[in-house]
Amino acid sequence: MNVSTHELGLAGLDSLQEVDALCLFVAEDDRPLPGIAGYVDWRLCGTLSRVLLSGFFAGARDDSLLLPTDGGFTVPRVFVLGLGRRQGMDAAALGAALASAGQVLARARVDSVALEIPGHGALDDSARLSAFQERFLPAFKGKKVSVLADKEFARRLPSRKA
Repeated sequence: MNVSTHELGLAGLDSLQEVDALCLFVAEDDRPLPGIAGYVDWRLCGTLSRVLLSGFFAGARDDSLLLPTDGGFTVPRVFVLGLGRRQGMDAAALGAALASAGQVLARARVDSVALEIPGHGALDDSARLSAFQERFLPAFKGKKVSVLADKEFARRLPSRKA
């Protein structure tokens, strides 16, 4: 599996090449939307915010949503997965969310995905890295993972090819 890192922000989103899907994590108490979810919402002219306001998707644990990008990105589809409440998130909850995301993407036959590893501010970087490597990567069956991250976190996540 090829794991690469990209800048956290619009430039990083625009740099994604040959990615089948973007995977976003949204918590019930994420308002306004932080990180990549906020950038994607902005680029999609508030589509995700409108879905949240309608109550159709709330960000509860096990909530899931599939959105087309309609040309807003080079990535054709966005999987949005609920985290539950970010306040009080622990390593076990993050691991479960990442494992579930890997399974959802595998069932959808996603071959290459871009994602931001959730938990920034709630968990330390080592816990986030561990959950990604031990729970997401084994569950995801595709060939390419692009991690959108700030420079400090990206340095801790070695690019690898297998």
